[in-house]
This record gives sequence, structure tokens and C-alpha cells, in this order.
Amino acid sequence: QVQLVESGGGLVQAGASLRLSCAASGRIFSNSDMAWFRQAPGKEREIVAAIKWGTGSTYYAASVSGRFTISRDNTKNTVYLQMNALEPEDTAVYYCAERVQFRPVPLSTRADEYPYWGQGTQVTVSS
Repeated sequence: QVQLVESGGGLVQAGASLRLSCAASGRIFSNSDMAWFRQAPGKEREIVAAIKWGTGSTYYAASVSGRFTISRDNTKNTVYLQMNALEPEDTAVYYCAERVQFRPVPLSTRADEYPYWGQGTQVTVSS
């Protein structure tokens, strides 16, 4: 059973930086995808960034491109989300998710294709 544990959220002022971490139990297969989603109050869950574990190819939502960076540490089975120049609009609960794949498939950005989720970590950006 895959378990994902996020950490690193908090309350910061606009313009600050935060780094989220997500530690996965067990091995992450090279064709698997890891992603960060977020959900603000009253809004639907949305993709923030995703990474293909083996190749390191990435996807970013337009709203965070150039400010956020997703990365992974294969030795620690951990994925990170470096968030710079945070804006009040980034306030949300951030979730880590894993899509286990054994065949080479395109990187997924759809929440319904990720069966494993962390508990979420709150990020609050004040103006």
C-alpha cells in the first residue's frame, strides 16, 4: 500500500518562498508519475505540477510556471515543490499524489488518474 506524507506548509507573506516535501513509502517505479495538486476553499482541486519519476520530465500549470519547481530525489523516494514569489492566490491545501505505472505512458495531469494521495498540507499566503 502506497503512503504519501507531505510536509513544509505554513503561513507566509506574499513574495516569500516555501518548499513542500512528499515522502513516499516503498519504491517508486520509473514510469510512475508524482504530482502536486491544490484545493482552495470553494474551488475544485487543480493540478499544480507533475513529474515523470524516471525521466524527470515535468508539467506546470500556467498559474505557477516560472515560480514553482517540482523535483525528485530518487534515493529518498521524495518529491519536492519549491514555491517562490508566493501570491495570496496560492493559498490552498496542497496534496501530493502518485500514479503507479509499469508501462511508459504520458505524464498525467488529471486528478482522477492518481489513486494515491497524501493528507494535504496547508499553505497560506498573506498580502
